[in-house]
Amino acid sequence: MSVMWSLLWYLVAVGFLVIVHEFGHFWVARRLGFKVLRFSIGFGTPLLRKEVGKDRTEIVVAPIPMGGYVKMLDEREGPVAPEDLPRSYMRRPPWQRILVLFAGPGFNVIFAILVLWGMLWANGITSVRPVVSEITASSPAARAGLMSGDEITAIDGKPISDQRDVLFGLLDSVLSHGSTQLAVRARDGASRTLTLAVTDPAQRKRLSELSNLLGVLGFEMQGPVTPPVVGTLVPNGPAARAGLRSGDRVLAIDGRPVRDFADIPRYMPTTPGKTVTVRYSRDGVEHSAQIAVAKLEDNGTKYVGIGAKASTPARIPPGLVVHRALSPPAALVTATNEAWDLTAVQGRLIWRMVLGQVSLKNLSGPIGIAQYAGESADEGIASFLSFLVLISLAIALFNLLPIPILDGGQIVFQAAEWVKGSPLSERTQVFGQQIGIALLVLLLGVAIFNDVSRQFG
Repeated sequence: MSVMWSLLWYLVAVGFLVIVHEFGHFWVARRLGFKVLRFSIGFGTPLLRKEVGKDRTEIVVAPIPMGGYVKMLDEREGPVAPEDLPRSYMRRPPWQRILVLFAGPGFNVIFAILVLWGMLWANGITSVRPVVSEITASSPAARAGLMSGDEITAIDGKPISDQRDVLFGLLDSVLSHGSTQLAVRARDGASRTLTLAVTDPAQRKRLSELSNLLGVLGFEMQGPVTPPVVGTLVPNGPAARAGLRSGDRVLAIDGRPVRDFADIPRYMPTTPGKTVTVRYSRDGVEHSAQIAVAKLEDNGTKYVGIGAKASTPARIPPGLVVHRALSPPAALVTATNEAWDLTAVQGRLIWRMVLGQVSLKNLSGPIGIAQYAGESADEGIASFLSFLVLISLAIALFNLLPIPILDGGQIVFQAAEWVKGSPLSERTQVFGQQIGIALLVLLLGVAIFNDVSRQFG
């Protein structure tokens, strides 16, 4: 995936969602009687400009597609005609200013709910049953008594329907309490309750990185399976020299059964030159070969292996997939609940970052978001729309943080004025803005550092 492709979809996603955000401020401000001077789509010198409405509000298209802004009449920024003073930003009641400030994040949330509603109405809900595949010996999962084949049905009494619920449920519960109650159903249908505990605070912080969660807990979920059938071979690679052909089914490596093509690289030694015994089947006849692994390269990625690729893409076993159609009202209720749950999870993670319980490595900056944008666009429209939902909710939540330069901080200022009966001093507001800018620079610095660290491993 090229850098330009990722950058393109990053600009499309973030630019569009910031416009949605600013349109919320614009629409509510006009409905409440504020005089809006300009609504800019993009930043920089205007390319197109049109005046609309009795206020002759400028609608501007600018060349830098990173969002937009709304400029309202404000006597702090210059002289205001006496007849326009009642419509100046600072002359409007504090509760109206608060509504205008809330409108930006609110429109991001509404957008996310509408997109989710359309997707759920059109496609229903497709979930993957949370069935456990492998358990790591001596791990928290093993000590709790979790076994391969168990299906997780509830976490701390809350019903679980798919694998994503398990990830978010475990993350929330273990970080909150250090332990969680799992209700599971075994292969034979018997139900039991387990206590999964992570007592070490350092381990809990490490599992707060979602990619580490199941690894720290010590189990894996049953996911897509690829039949261990050889498709293509690296020309003159180790497998090809040993006589393997396309269509051969790998049965075992060094005596360990191979049930999924992903087992093959997992069982490989990491040192080039070491030999593995590969048992495979061809036309119903079993064969065995001694193969010395080598350092190979695939599309710029270096790895140690035997040089064999799968014949078919990974697929989720049919028995794990559950599909349910939704009526329009049911889809709307589900979309609203989904948006709330996703926002609540993000909010709790941010709070725990502040408390030091969650790793700051979870923060992603422009590079990480651009990469996710490009990857989701590659996977299709449904994946990209899901990405837009997550980013839209994140923009809403981020802007409601009580940091003075953001909507949330300005809401705090307006609420203080409402209670106090007069505006906060200019010195207080300027100091708050300076603190806000410093905090944002710090957050952006951490996020970019995380992005660069991920790029270089």
